[in-house]
Amino acid sequence: MRRTWSALALVIFLCGRAGAVDGPQLVDGSGIHVESQQQLDARQLAVHVSTSALQHAVDIRILLPADYAASPERDYPVLYLFHGTSGRASDWVNAGDAEATTDGLPLIVVMPDAGFNGDGGGWFADWFNGGAAGQPMWETFHIEQIIPWIDANLHTTADRSGRAIAGLSQGGFGALSYAARHPELFTAVAAFSGGCEIDRDAEAIETATQIIQYTTAALSGFDKDAVFGPRATQELNWQAHDPATLVTNLRGLDIALWTGDGTAGPFDTNPPDAGASAIEVITFGATRLFDGHLRDAAIPHAYHYYGGGTHSWPYWTRDLKEYVGPLMQRFAGAPAPPRSVSYLSAADRWQQWDWSVELERPEAGFSHLLHASRTGFALIGSGVASVRTPPLFTPGSLVRVVKHGRWGRETSMLTVDASGRLRLSVPLSSDTRVAATRVSLRVL
Repeated sequence: MRRTWSALALVIFLCGRAGAVDGPQLVDGSGIHVESQQQLDARQLAVHVSTSALQHAVDIRILLPADYAASPERDYPVLYLFHGTSGRASDWVNAGDAEATTDGLPLIVVMPDAGFNGDGGGWFADWFNGGAAGQPMWETFHIEQIIPWIDANLHTTADRSGRAIAGLSQGGFGALSYAARHPELFTAVAAFSGGCEIDRDAEAIETATQIIQYTTAALSGFDKDAVFGPRATQELNWQAHDPATLVTNLRGLDIALWTGDGTAGPFDTNPPDAGASAIEVITFGATRLFDGHLRDAAIPHAYHYYGGGTHSWPYWTRDLKEYVGPLMQRFAGAPAPPRSVSYLSAADRWQQWDWSVELERPEAGFSHLLHASRTGFALIGSGVASVRTPPLFTPGSLVRVVKHGRWGRETSMLTVDASGRLRLSVPLSSDTRVAATRVSLRVL
């Protein structure tokens, strides 16, 4: 009996030192190792994790619904919510009133670090690092690791219909960039005073470049071009992460933007803080440009321009409070995936909506899949593309394939594989400005 009580005392002592865990026991997976976790209150988890994608361990804060433990059979939608430059995973709870704002909602909120120890931030990208790539790989961490890890550990609606992404300032850029690069993952996206653009418009390019270089060098201690590479040689990489360049990928998402204009608002002194005012002027310009690009593309969205307001927490706190109601409505009525798919990417190989494209081409550039469905698609790019469809067909069935481009016309018969997919090679025009290769598919 003494040995049993001694073992129990040791367990209690060790748990007390590590921080007692009363909520769900989060386990390793998807490349994430749980270093420690602590239940801070009835709803809030503080988790410290490490991953080969990053040089250092980082934090993730998680807010659970109040009835989470009592409803193990229920699945909940998830909002991935990002901080801004020099922020931390705890910011939205400590400064943004996120816990009170989401109280009573059937919603999980996941707030990961997007930088190391409050530095300049990782700009939501796998870094260029002089062409060597490697750590830090923030996009890999946030998209390829955290999302499946959360779905494996918590009771989530583990598909696009139950997933949204939002952020403030640099985190607003990250939310929009991730949503534009991975639209199959999210049903909604929001940016609060967001850095909505880094490349598309000349008036935004110079400012965005200076800010990213400054935060990377002065605040984070890395080479100023470590994130996306030098503009002179890596402009395509900047474009490939720019929400404004990729704006058409956002069609079908529920999009919401909030911004002030940097003048004194209801939460400011008069005159307002000079730094908070100046930064909001910059993000207002980027948000205004992004709103224009959405309008030009006829993409529905909500643009909340509230006039006076600076780059500060009272406004983002109010933004989040205004956002959660419409967000819960979106989750309640999230539309089905689109019947036809369009997607723009600069990657040599990519997969979205279960369509897969791999390119062999003479030089890097954008490829654009248009109106892809069971009856066919168009593809703009250079070189030759290997295309794999989703499982749209009956395994073993015969499909008549007609390809038509500037290079000519070709007809063939292909057999659907055992998974219900077609795999086909598509030659592309060398002049991507004027021509697409069109492919029609007809089941015989």
